[in-house]
Amino acid sequence: MITIKRATVEDAEEILDVKIRAFKEEVELYGFGPPGYDLLENITKTISQCFYYKIVDDNKIVGGIGVWDKGNRCYGIGSVFIDLAYQSKGIGSLAMECIEKKFPEASKWILETPYKSYRNHYFYEKMGFIKIGEFKPYVEHDNFYLFQYEKIC
Repeated sequence: MITIKRATVEDAEEILDVKIRAFKEEVELYGFGPPGYDLLENITKTISQCFYYKIVDDNKIVGGIGVWDKGNRCYGIGSVFIDLAYQSKGIGSLAMECIEKKFPEASKWILETPYKSYRNHYFYEKMGFIKIGEFKPYVEHDNFYLFQYEKIC
């Protein structure tokens, strides 16, 4: 049974292991992953600074999702990830629906995803997000850019 629970600093090492596996395909595709995604101290810091949730299947962490309060009833979603062995089973959809229910006051959701992550584009659009822009986040990676998505509630 899949549950979504608030993560604690004690979960950080297990979350790190899952996150590294989850981003394996993107690292192979682009040659790098999100900045600091594979550093324990970054996960520990993020758990402490935002609403960070672990996605759990039978007491095993299989994914995670971070939520940031951007003000004015706008929330940002960052670093949504599901372990490769658990992808394409509806877990991401369940997690997103659960997160939206945890923040009923939200009037807008925003997120970013890499330009070649076609499964992510399909997934977010299926969840009601609309692409609103794109930008280059890293100077050292000339051919890389992110798509910006938003969902108005």
